[in-house]
Amino acid sequence: MMLIVGLGNPGANYEKTRHNIGFMVIDALIKRQNATKQSSSNFDGDLFKFSNHFLLKPLTFMNLSGISVAKVKKFYKVEDVVVIHDDLDLPFGTLRFKKAGGHGGHNGLKSTDAHITKEYIRVRMGIGKPEHKGEVASYVLSDFSEPEQAHLDTWIEQACDSVEYLLENSLEDVSSKYTIKKFQLK
Repeated sequence: MMLIVGLGNPGANYEKTRHNIGFMVIDALIKRQNATKQSSSNFDGDLFKFSNHFLLKPLTFMNLSGISVAKVKKFYKVEDVVVIHDDLDLPFGTLRFKKAGGHGGHNGLKSTDAHITKEYIRVRMGIGKPEHKGEVASYVLSDFSEPEQAHLDTWIEQACDSVEYLLENSLEDVSSKYTIKKFQLK
């Protein structure tokens, strides 16, 4: 049993922002797996199930994501957690995987670390970074650029492929098969 979490912010005004790439991947996985919605009033999130696995979109806003993750993890006694998130330190279109590690200033990871420890798998989706450090908040909460949007569906599908592969294979196998180190925008 695996809990697959996509980090993001609820609401239409955040729907297509860089910070919501985790939600976008979960939405695609829900469709691909024909996942069924679970009663989630106690979980502070939208919870779906397919096979013996769960898909979660925390609705606590990014900075409190760990609350929702911890509730689902505890209730279903899930050992394996995968968190899909945006990563400013990687160029747009990058796809990388790791277990544990630091939060790199990402508030969703910081909250998750605080509520369930750092021992979970991370699917890191590079969104690039703004020119100036003071623009980080507005950058992550802005929509993808037109050139980025042209590649978004393919990138999301690759992330879905990697997560589905992870259900049956090791992190090392997933990493060697699905890592995207650099993505060329045309």
